[in-house]
Amino acid sequence: MLVKVYGSAVFGVEATTITVEVNVASGIGYHLVGLPDNAVKESSYRIAAALQNNHYKLPGKKIIINMAPADLRKEGSAYDLTFALGILAASDQIKAENISDYLIMGELSLDGSLQSIRGALPIAIQAKKEGFKGFILPEQNAREAAIVSGLDVYGVNNIRQVIDFFNIDLKLERTEINTREIFYESLNDFEFDFADVKGQESIKRCMEIAAAGGHNIILIGPPGAGKTMLAKRLPSILPPMTLQEALETTKIHSVAGRIKDNVGLMAQRPFRSPHHTISDVALVGGGAYPQPGEISLSHNGVLFLDELPEFKRGVLEVMRQPLEDREVTISRAKFTVTYPSSFMLVASMNPSPSGYFNDPGAPVTSSPMEMQRYLGKISGPLLDRIDIHIEVTPVPFEKLSEERRGESSISIRERVTHAREFQSARFKELENIHYNAQMGPRQIREFCKLEDSSKHLLKTAMEKLNLSARAYDRILKVSRTIADLENSESIKGDHLSEAIQYRSLDREGWLA
Repeated sequence: MLVKVYGSAVFGVEATTITVEVNVASGIGYHLVGLPDNAVKESSYRIAAALQNNHYKLPGKKIIINMAPADLRKEGSAYDLTFALGILAASDQIKAENISDYLIMGELSLDGSLQSIRGALPIAIQAKKEGFKGFILPEQNAREAAIVSGLDVYGVNNIRQVIDFFNIDLKLERTEINTREIFYESLNDFEFDFADVKGQESIKRCMEIAAAGGHNIILIGPPGAGKTMLAKRLPSILPPMTLQEALETTKIHSVAGRIKDNVGLMAQRPFRSPHHTISDVALVGGGAYPQPGEISLSHNGVLFLDELPEFKRGVLEVMRQPLEDREVTISRAKFTVTYPSSFMLVASMNPSPSGYFNDPGAPVTSSPMEMQRYLGKISGPLLDRIDIHIEVTPVPFEKLSEERRGESSISIRERVTHAREFQSARFKELENIHYNAQMGPRQIREFCKLEDSSKHLLKTAMEKLNLSARAYDRILKVSRTIADLENSESIKGDHLSEAIQYRSLDREGWLA
C-alpha cells in the first residue's frame, strides 16, 4: 500500500515541503531514497525501537521510502516521526484517511518520546502557505511554530499521542499564543541597563550616537576600563524591534537551533560575542551543509568582537562584504543560500599588547613601535567601515564609589528612537536606506550639506589633525546623527566638532 506523508527541509532561512512516499509491499528489505544524509538513514533503528516500545512494529515486508523532490539533499533526524507514521499507515496499523492534511516532524527517542527539531518557524510559515490543516511537532518547539497564525499547531511528547490522534480520534491540545501580546510585553525586558555603569558619561554619549545612527563603533582602552560592560548594554538602547524584525530574527535562530525550548518569539535584539579563535566559516556561515554564522545570528542586533587585533586577519576580512551588503551569500556546487546580516558592529581593543597606553605610570608599557605594529593588525578597509572610534579611560575611584545611579537605558532609548523616526521620515523614498549609517555618497551630498563656516572647520580639522580622506564621509554621517538627536534640520558647527573627536585611529601620530 502506498501512503504520502509530508515533512519539510530548511535551506537558508526558507523551508521546502518534502513529500515522503511510503510503499509497503511483499518482499523483504528497507530502502530509503531521495538523497538522505547519514542521520536520516539511521532513522530505521530509532523507528523500530520506538514502535516496538509502544506495542507496534516494523512490518516484515519490503518498505520503500522516497523523499521527494529527490534531487534535494535531506539532512537531520527530524524525519523520524514522518517516516514512522507513514510506515504505520502504509501497513494498515493505523487509519490514514486524513494524514496528508498535516505536516509532521520530530526526532524519535528509542522509547517513542520526541526530541526538539530545528527550523520550526520557517517550516510552520511554509505549511500555512501551502494550506496544511495543521502541524504536528515536538512539544518543545510548539510555541515557536504557534507564532504563525491561521495554522493549527499540535505539540506532542510521544509518538503514541500521534498514533491515537489518527487512529482513535484522540484530541490533541492546540498550542495557541497571542504573538502581539507576548511581543509587546517583552520589549523592555532587558538584562543589562546603562544605569549600572558608573562614570563614563562621554562614552555613554558616544554609544547613544552610535545607536541613533546605526553606526559601527570601536572602543580603545586599557583592561578594566569598562569596554565590555558598555558593549553589553548597547542593545538596551537600540530602538525596539518591530514585529517583522522579531520574526526575521526568530527565523534565523530557529534554523540554527538556538531557540530555547518552549520559547516563542524573540522580542529582544540579539547580542553575539564570539571568541577570537572563531573560524571564518563560523563567523559568516557555511559548512558542507550551510548554517547561519555569527553575523547572521546578530541580524537586527549587535555583533561584539572583543580584543579585535587577536582575531585572525582572514576572519576579519570576510566581514567586509556583509558589512556593506547586509547579507551574506554562500555558494556551493549544487545550491546557493543567502542569510541576512544587518547588524551593528561593536569592537573593542587594547591600544597595545600590554594593554596600556604609552604611559610611564602604567604597570606594563609598550613602545610606540610595538603599539603601532599591534594596531596594524587591523586592515584599513575594515576600519573604513567603522564610523566611530572612541578612547575609553579607566573610571576614577570617586565615580566608582558614588551611590547615584546613572541614566537608565529606557530614557536613552527614547531619544534614540526619536532620532531613528526622524531618519525614517527622511529616507522614506529610499528602499534600502533606513538610518544614517546606510547612506552612500549620493545621500551624504544631499542630506549632509554644510554651511561655509562648517566647511572651513572641517577643512582645518583634517589638516591640523592629519585626518585621512576616508574619515571625511564618516564624520559627515556622524554629524548628521548628532544633529538628529538634537532635532536640528541642519548640521551645525558644534555637531561637526563632536563628530571630529570620534575618529581617533585616523589621526597620524595618535600614538606619539
